[in-house]
Amino acid sequence: MIRITLNVVMAQRNMTTSELAKRVGITPTNISILKTGKVKAIRFSTLEKICAVLDCQPGDIISYVADK
Repeated sequence: MIRITLNVVMAQRNMTTSELAKRVGITPTNISILKTGKVKAIRFSTLEKICAVLDCQPGDIISYVADK
């Protein structure tokens, strides 16, 4: 299972959904979908922008957890 921890990294950086969306260039709705893990895909260009804005690595916001 893929786990999304974008909300954790955003909280550590004191970044709101609106601010991240504006700085990345996508809608707040799309950021919310990412935060809840309901996203089915993400463009590498979007992931790159998120990582640049949050000063993080992709592995800081996306991880794989084996099913038990």
